[in-house]
Amino acid sequence: MKNYGVVMAGGGGTRFWPLSRQELPKQFLNLTGDDLMVNETIARLQPTIDPKDIFIVTNISQAPLMREATKGTILPDHILAEPAARNTAACIGYAAMEIRKKYGDGIMSVFASDHYIKDVAGFNQTLAQTINLAAETGRLITIGIKPDFPAVGYGYIKYNANEKTKNFHEVMEFVEKPDIMTARKYLNDGGYLWNSGMFTWKVSTILDYFEKLLPDIYECLTKIEADLLTEKEQETIAEIYPKIPKISIDYGIMERASGVLVVESGFDWSDVGSWDALESLLAKDENGNITNRSQILIDTNNCVVYAKSKLIATLGVEDLIIVEAEDAIMVCHKNKAQSVREIPDELKKQGMEEFL
Repeated sequence: MKNYGVVMAGGGGTRFWPLSRQELPKQFLNLTGDDLMVNETIARLQPTIDPKDIFIVTNISQAPLMREATKGTILPDHILAEPAARNTAACIGYAAMEIRKKYGDGIMSVFASDHYIKDVAGFNQTLAQTINLAAETGRLITIGIKPDFPAVGYGYIKYNANEKTKNFHEVMEFVEKPDIMTARKYLNDGGYLWNSGMFTWKVSTILDYFEKLLPDIYECLTKIEADLLTEKEQETIAEIYPKIPKISIDYGIMERASGVLVVESGFDWSDVGSWDALESLLAKDENGNITNRSQILIDTNNCVVYAKSKLIATLGVEDLIIVEAEDAIMVCHKNKAQSVREIPDELKKQGMEEFL
């Protein structure tokens, strides 16, 4: 059975404002100094999944830029444009229908476009295992990350720790992002993994779950599938897609499905969800500061200082995030990194769309 990759790249990355914008969201940023995040994701998959078998689902406004960014790597007709943001269930269902219509059944692995993984070999070893498990068992497979600190920005997976298997387990429960005390308890108790949001399953299996658990979405998707590869394709997608109910794949299927398996990874991982996550991408100086270029940091400790072009000088500060874009500067305390998305919300309220 053939392997397919689906990269979800339609998010706005609002927690990475002011660099991440509506027309240039986080997946198009080069945060590591190597390549755009979406291209790093594609390159990471190549040892296991051929680029010609990778699909990217993105927002229709970002599709031209995505085609240009991935030119020569991803087939143009494998870049699927959503006319409206309908959350991850719709995104994944759309890609599954596209694969089934064009190629029939297969093994489908789903990834976010903006994760950071340094251990590419370890990642592909884990991915190969999830693919084999999906083919052999017909179950829904997810990848869990062994937690090494009490993260409050990630969801968790509780698994059956009494099983004697090596590194895959029956999922007992998907747990929402916890507060710090609960996260510490998860680490102390064991039996919990971070929810990476990476999945593998047969195309037929996930579509069966859509039909069973999300019939309203499935009905919309089948209407779209009927006109795929015809002259009515774009017209039908434009008409039907915005009507698809908004729900995540986690809420809609993963938390309700039976027999879900989680593979425990051994590789490093960060979802790079907010500015403080740069600690996993860039090296700290002797005072715990992270910068992307030379800056003047005097009596400065545990800060993230990221500049597009200007010199940033700090004196006598600590635990701050300072980001300079061409038209805006953002300063916040590190413990507010998850709340940066409130700034774009406020810009909308004040009618300052030019900064979005």
